[in-house]
Amino acid sequence: MKKSFILLFIYVYLFSSFRILNEKSFIVPTGFPEPAYDFSKNILTTEKIELGRALFYDPILSRDNSISCSSCHSVYNSFAHTDHDLSHGIDDLIGTRNAPALINLAWHKSFMWDGAVNHLEVQALAPITHPKEMDESMNHIVFKLSQSDLYTKLFMNAYNDTSITGEKILKALTQFQLIFVSSSSRYDSMTQKQIKFTYQEENGYNLFKKNCNTCHAEPLFSTYTFANNGLGLDTTLNDFGRMQITKERSDSLKFKIPTLRNIEYSPPYMHDGRFKSLFAVLNHYTSGIHQTTNLAPELKSPIILSENEKVDLIAFLLTLSDKKFIFNPDFSYPRELFAK
Repeated sequence: MKKSFILLFIYVYLFSSFRILNEKSFIVPTGFPEPAYDFSKNILTTEKIELGRALFYDPILSRDNSISCSSCHSVYNSFAHTDHDLSHGIDDLIGTRNAPALINLAWHKSFMWDGAVNHLEVQALAPITHPKEMDESMNHIVFKLSQSDLYTKLFMNAYNDTSITGEKILKALTQFQLIFVSSSSRYDSMTQKQIKFTYQEENGYNLFKKNCNTCHAEPLFSTYTFANNGLGLDTTLNDFGRMQITKERSDSLKFKIPTLRNIEYSPPYMHDGRFKSLFAVLNHYTSGIHQTTNLAPELKSPIILSENEKVDLIAFLLTLSDKKFIFNPDFSYPRELFAK
């Protein structure tokens, strides 16, 4: 009898302390390729995504609790930073690159404009530890979070364990970012034959396929590789892009090709935010290319577009805007958590 009572007590304790987490399926949109991210090593759950969402919006990740991930990656700008050419960090310091939009990250094989990071689960370490961004250490973040009743609860919910580690923090941030999937634009409706493009959009689409699709390949609208797109060197920043990582001269001025999805919401453009409008971008490609030995092959021959064709091409680019993504409440500031 005594042994049975002990077993019953252990069973009740375990059942009350550990819950089955709510697994969340990652749905690959129609027409999309298989993701590059291996979900089997970080299975999505509702609780971990909720934790990651809180961490993403919380300035506690910075040295003086003033800068959060969302400070440079606003949901209303497709998780980019529209207000500034270059990212702004702690102590009003200015970084050296434009904050890129965070879209469809499950399909990326490398991160940052120069590909310095090769896995989403460690990407957050770069801005967290950068002296001009968040300037914090993971050990100190763990200490700060461990003092918080909110995070003690959130980590318990996510991991069935109140212990807080750097690995858990990074994996939770990853889970939240993995759900940033944009696949509900007017373009997507057209490919699924739910709508038809206007004459102007159709003409712009044809111009896009002729001049842009090699680097900005459908349906992700990027190959996520690196290319020299003919930008002249900014002699103030002296940013040579991919070459700073590989040390290969052939990678000079090569930067990661960004997606064009939600391009309407994420100006300014290029790695240094030098172009304020889509017209300025098109003008670069038609009349501003700097010829170099490692220029992308697709740009060695001039791109010729009339002013009307530029308008049509932009009309097509606007079909890549995904309002469902921009206004998705699952991506927004977790007011319900921080209000408690």
